[in-house]
Amino acid sequence: MSISVLTIEDLQEFKMELLVELKELFKNQSNTSEPKEWLRSQEVREMLSISSGTLQNLRINGTIPYTKMGGVLYYSLEEITKVLVENRTHNKF
Repeated sequence: MSISVLTIEDLQEFKMELLVELKELFKNQSNTSEPKEWLRSQEVREMLSISSGTLQNLRINGTIPYTKMGGVLYYSLEEITKVLVENRTHNKF
């Protein structure tokens, strides 16, 4: 039975190879993922660039429908897109 000695350089090289492989894995995963059907509040706020108060107002006045399960609010991406299309304005110059 032979004994192998690992050096600090060996460990650093392994770390770099592992990081490269992890980055590639995450990159491939994000490129192949399908759009979500249901979004959480944070995702909707980021998508629309609005505050949590504005999102709450849109819920209260019925502009954006939502579903609440276990204290978490979910929004249909299809419904949000529909609201955006229906409220589109065309300015004539």
